[in-house]
Amino acid sequence: MEFVKEFATFLHQKGIIRFGDFTLASGKKSSYYVDLRIVPSFPHQFRRMIKHLQNTISEEIGLDNFDAIASVPTGGLVIASALALETVKPLVYVRSQAKSYGTGKLVEGVVTEGMKILVVDDVATTGGSIINGIKELKKAGAIISDAYVIVNRLEGAQESLEQEKVKMHHMLDILSIAKVLADAKLIDKSVLDRVQKQVSA
Repeated sequence: MEFVKEFATFLHQKGIIRFGDFTLASGKKSSYYVDLRIVPSFPHQFRRMIKHLQNTISEEIGLDNFDAIASVPTGGLVIASALALETVKPLVYVRSQAKSYGTGKLVEGVVTEGMKILVVDDVATTGGSIINGIKELKKAGAIISDAYVIVNRLEGAQESLEQEKVKMHHMLDILSIAKVLADAKLIDKSVLDRVQKQVSA
């Protein structure tokens, strides 16, 4: 819980999480915006985040159960790369669209039949981009049982991944972040209420 408090405060102080009125990539309206792509600009906090992710995975499901780590560009790829380096695991990633030159493949890196791959991403909303990545990895022969995200927006990703028989885990969710910030008087109670309404909508 200490990590959650410190990390949530850091996200807020650096403007990585902002509250207000935003339009997401999907066109959906949101009362907050999270841009974890800023975190690597703060190497100490970035390293703490990666170490915490590594420890969480080790405790919950065990890193030895996986042959490789995969992600989808761009936000998740930076996190997966750092985690792969830290754990000395092979890294693969799935492009959102195939290159128009060369081999034109979507999966970059070595994936062999029956390979157990752990999928990592930065933020999950509905889970669309993670699911596309999972489907491509499965086509390439991978076995995927679990996925980890840093921030879960609690807007259906978990349920969507369950339909793919993949369990989604998260380090933080938007409600716990907003609660920590409201308790510390860093955001107003009305902001927390808006986030709660959005999650339960």
